Amino acid sequence: MTSSSKSKIVLFNKPYSVLSQFTDADGRKTLKDFIDIPNIYAAGRLDRDSEGLLVLTNSGRLQHKLANPKHKTGKTYWVQVEGEPDDAALQALRKGVELKDGMTAPAKVEQILPPSLWERDPPVRFRKSIPTSWLAITLSEGRNRQVRRMTAHVGYPTLRLVRYRVANWTIDGIENGEYVEL
Repeated sequence: MTSSSKSKIVLFNKPYSVLSQFTDADGRKTLKDFIDIPNIYAAGRLDRDSEGLLVLTNSGRLQHKLANPKHKTGKTYWVQVEGEPDDAALQALRKGVELKDGMTAPAKVEQILPPSLWERDPPVRFRKSIPTSWLAITLSEGRNRQVRRMTAHVGYPTLRLVRYRVANWTIDGIENGEYVEL
């Protein structure tokens, strides 16, 4: 195997307001602004207004395995929500909720202490009269804006969304806007 055909895996801690692609006709920030490695592509997407772990690779097979819902690759998100979810809301998320595009698969959901994270630019808007809390939500499917739609559905809108884990990889030790090559 020559070095050019070797599988590459890059773990990137994507900042807020960065697109999960290398080009953008509108001049917005993209992966190209942070990563200078040719012929790698994001295995799955992370919305522009979400932060955290993005796995990039040159392996079509790995990309398919991580992004295709039938492989049920677990992804854990740290989610700051408006308000303090009650047991009924948490149970609904755990069982699955009915969204416009159908029932979600059951999710693993737990309340967590606020994680130690970088400052977000721009900062999350807070309302003094409404507390916020953090959840760790693990999904095995990845519909468009699914976590945000799920938390809104149970009455606790998402304020900040950070993908912490994909499969067995995490953002531990990777500064925001930085990447590591495995």
